[in-house]
Amino acid sequence: MSGILDLLNSDLGKTIINGVSGSTGNDKSKTSSVLTMALPVLMKAMERNASTPEGAQGLLGALSNKHDGSILDNLGGLFGGGVDEDVKVDGSKILGHVLGQRQQGVQQVIGQKAGLDSGSVGDILKVAAPILMGVLGKQTRQNNVSSQGDLSGLLGGLLGGSKTQNEQSFLEKILDADGDGSVIDDVAGMVLGGAKKKGGLGGLLGGLFGK
Repeated sequence: MSGILDLLNSDLGKTIINGVSGSTGNDKSKTSSVLTMALPVLMKAMERNASTPEGAQGLLGALSNKHDGSILDNLGGLFGGGVDEDVKVDGSKILGHVLGQRQQGVQQVIGQKAGLDSGSVGDILKVAAPILMGVLGKQTRQNNVSSQGDLSGLLGGLLGGSKTQNEQSFLEKILDADGDGSVIDDVAGMVLGGAKKKGGLGGLLGGLFGK
């Protein structure tokens, strides 16, 4: 199974980036930067939420009902006439549910790295979150995922399973950013200045955004 970042490099990923960029009025390369950082963070948050039986049940329910992957069947229609307000409202709910009180902190850190304000990052994520859920819903159907263990395996696989410790701690830290500024500064410093090793998310982000 290919990872979530491979998806962004695929034709489907390019359609998503172009569509989200156009519908939010943000620069394409900045939109791509935001999605490259945000999608693994959202998935890591879902993985954490799904580590309890209740959380896993809730996510499986959403993936088998509302977010079954059908949104991917007509992305042209989704982006064609401007994204429907219902989709953005849904995206807002998904972000609130997945990130909770960490949402502002996460948007701030990603905005600092991508060169956008937190509000613009939020606009991008509101459109991207239902699409990410659609991708997960489709994978859930294709792989007959029906238990907490299956779900953890699916999310771990899409996150790239064998992530380096650097990358793991980046995702953990960004998710523990509670909006008080201090952790955000630490994480932003780590992403923007530190973690220059080729391995891990520092190298990954540098490689992706250095192009």
